[in-house]
Amino acid sequence: MKYVTYLHPTDGPRAGFLHGANVVDLERSAKWMAQGSGPEFGMLPSSLLRFLELGPAAQERARQIAAASGLENQGFWLPLDQVKLLPPLPLPRSFRDFYAFEEHVKTARGRRGLEMVPQWYKFPVFYFSNHNAIHGPDEEVERPAYTSWLDYELEIACVIGKEGRSIPREEALDHIAGFTILNDWSARDVQREEVTVGLGPAKGKDFATSIGPYLLTPDELEDVRDGERWSLAMTARVNGKELSRGNFADIWFSFAELIARASDGVTLYPGDLIGSGTVGTGCILELGEDVHRWLEPGDLVELEIERLGTLRSRITKPKVHK
Repeated sequence: MKYVTYLHPTDGPRAGFLHGANVVDLERSAKWMAQGSGPEFGMLPSSLLRFLELGPAAQERARQIAAASGLENQGFWLPLDQVKLLPPLPLPRSFRDFYAFEEHVKTARGRRGLEMVPQWYKFPVFYFSNHNAIHGPDEEVERPAYTSWLDYELEIACVIGKEGRSIPREEALDHIAGFTILNDWSARDVQREEVTVGLGPAKGKDFATSIGPYLLTPDELEDVRDGERWSLAMTARVNGKELSRGNFADIWFSFAELIARASDGVTLYPGDLIGSGTVGTGCILELGEDVHRWLEPGDLVELEIERLGTLRSRITKPKVHK
């Protein structure tokens, strides 16, 4: 299924799922199902985070709704072109971003005259970013006034759907509610200075992260799955020109390994967001300014991942904030 958070014309942000070129409201469709099946069918919430917290039983109810006939005749069925999609999770519980594609790490370090760090191969590493600065599809992203080296990063992310602590690798994939596209925007000039201190990144990353357009459940990807990996083409375009191309299958550390590492001695909760890190060729830093300049106001950045859709963002000038 493709879960979304959408802006209802009168009722604000609400959880739903895509049904062809339409959005079906989760809460209202569950009430409709209960009228025919009885109150034992169970209700669903209007928040996608709350929906994930209800676990597998709620997700099974959503699948039953999607398979029901007569959905298109109800008031909770809205054409997709008449609603605005928000980030699938407008406010994740947390956001950890890993560094899991070897090609990206090697190339980006090489451009700075650095060798690979041997410890990188020992275990996957991540940093915490700002889960309060999440942007959605077709949402403008402001270039901070403190940077002139704005960069995109082409990533895939998973959202945790089941609570767990010290999750074994062999059980980790069962904790994934779904996958989405992630753009880890980066102020490269600021980041370059921050990391020399031995801590960070901080202001080089915390101003914005874009996700969307929807959260795709893993069962939709079984035909392209090979063990712990999925073969999904990943591309990035700036102003219509393709700059980046890679594949999710090339990830060095699988999401099973990322989840096992993130949960070691720590509890993961439904709604936690986990990024893969940048795919090979997936940013300007890696490609070099001879391929493309840093991003400027007016640029349109499009990240596309097979089966996961396209995440579009327009860069704007810094605004004056009070």
